[in-house]
Amino acid sequence: MADPRFFDNHGPFALADLCTKLGLAIPQGADGTALIHDVASLSGAVAEHLSFFAGDRAEAAFAQTAAGFCLVPAKGKAMSGPQRSVLIPCASVQHAFAAAAELFYPDSNRIAPAYDTAIDPTAKIGEGVKMGPGVVIGPGAEVGDGAHLGPNTVICRGVSLGRDCEIAGNSTIMCAHVGDRVLMLPGAQIGQPGFGFASSAQGHIKIPQLGRVIVQDRVEIGACVTIDRGTLGDTVIGEGTKIDNLVQIGHNVYMGRHCIVVGQVGLAGSAVLGDFVVLGAQAGVADHARVGSGARLAGRTGVVPGQIIEGARDYGGVPAKPVREWMREMYALNAMIKKPKKDGND
Repeated sequence: MADPRFFDNHGPFALADLCTKLGLAIPQGADGTALIHDVASLSGAVAEHLSFFAGDRAEAAFAQTAAGFCLVPAKGKAMSGPQRSVLIPCASVQHAFAAAAELFYPDSNRIAPAYDTAIDPTAKIGEGVKMGPGVVIGPGAEVGDGAHLGPNTVICRGVSLGRDCEIAGNSTIMCAHVGDRVLMLPGAQIGQPGFGFASSAQGHIKIPQLGRVIVQDRVEIGACVTIDRGTLGDTVIGEGTKIDNLVQIGHNVYMGRHCIVVGQVGLAGSAVLGDFVVLGAQAGVADHARVGSGARLAGRTGVVPGQIIEGARDYGGVPAKPVREWMREMYALNAMIKKPKKDGND
C-alpha cells in the first residue's frame, strides 16, 4: 500500500467500475458494488485491497495472501487460489495491474515536482540546519537537527531526514525516510521510480512505482549513486552500509547492515543482501538473487537471477561460484588455450 506522505490515492473504486476501466469481465458470483480502496503486494494486502499474482515465484505469498481481490492469469492453477480472494482473470496480469495502479495513483511517476516556494511552509526544519543556495524542501518534509544541505539539493514532499545528515549539492531525495548521520555525496538520486514495465508487441507500459526507500542510520552514499524506490514495498539500505560512487540499486532491493559496495556495482530489483556483504567493483546481482551474510564477491562477479549465494565465503566468476573453484576453472581454461597444436598429420 502506498505511503500517503508521498502519494495521493484517487480511490476507492467499485469492482464493476474497475473491471470496466481495465477491460475485464466481473468474476462470476462477485459483488460488483464491492469497493476496492487500494493496491498492495500479496503479503501487504488486506480485504479492501487489490493485489496480483503473475507466476510461480510468488506462489507461497499467493497462497497466504489476505487480499480481497487479486488479478491472476486467465489460464493456469492460479484460478484455484485463496477462497477469501475474488480472483480476476486477465490475459496479462502485469498490464492489468499497471492500469489499475495508474487509476489509483495517476501522479505516482511524476519526477519533476513543481512547488510554489523553495521552502514549503508546512516543512519542519530542525535546529541548526544549514542550507546552501538553491535548496528546495517540499510540503510536509522533515529535516532533522544539525543537517547540512548542499547547493541545489531537493528534499521532496513527505521526505524525512534524520539528525546530523550531510547531503551534498545537486542531490535529490524523494519518497524516502533517511536515518541519522547519513552522508550523501554530490549528485545522489534517492527514491526515483524503479525500472518496471509491462511489455508487449505494442511497446512498454510503465508500472507505477508506489514504494519507498528506507536508508538507516550512518549510511554513506557515494557520488551519483541511484537508489530506486520499491514498486509496492520498500527498498532498504541497512545501518552502517557504505556505498561507493556510481552504484545502481534497483527497486525492492534489501541490503543488510554494514555492507561494502564498491564503484559501478549494479543490484537488480528484489535482490537481497545479508549483513556485512562485500561487493567488488562492477559486480552484479540479478533480480531475486540472494547473497548470504558475510559473503564477498570479487570484482565483476555476476550473481544470476534467482541464485542463492551462501554466506561467509568468497566468490568470483559468472555465474558466481566459490573463488577457488572459479580460479581452477580459469587456470584450466588458460592451459587449454596455450596448449600446443598437433600437426595436421596426427
